[in-house]
Amino acid sequence: QVQLVESGGGLVQAGGSLSLSCTASGGAFNLYAMAWFRQAPGKEREFVSRIAWRNAITYYSDSVKGRSTISRDNAKNTMYLQMNDLKPEDTAVYYCALATRVDSYYQRPGAYEYWGQGTQVTVSL
Repeated sequence: QVQLVESGGGLVQAGGSLSLSCTASGGAFNLYAMAWFRQAPGKEREFVSRIAWRNAITYYSDSVKGRSTISRDNAKNTMYLQMNDLKPEDTAVYYCALATRVDSYYQRPGAYEYWGQGTQVTVSL
């Protein structure tokens, strides 16, 4: 059973930075890609960023592009998200997700089979 464990959330002032990490473990699985989603209260879960595991091709949502960097450590099965110039609208629970297969609709939650428990990110004024 694949397990995803996130860490690194917390409270930060607007303009500050935060780094999230997510480690995958548990059995044999095909790690095709990993991604970050976020969900604010009363809103749907939305795509943040994605990284393909083999070639490290990355994608970002317009809301975080230019302020965030996604990366991965193959040896540790760990993905990272460095977020800079944080804004109050970045406040949400951030979830990491893992895909074991190709899916053109990578911005949709349904493209991912496994999810972490989520980590809270709160950005204050």
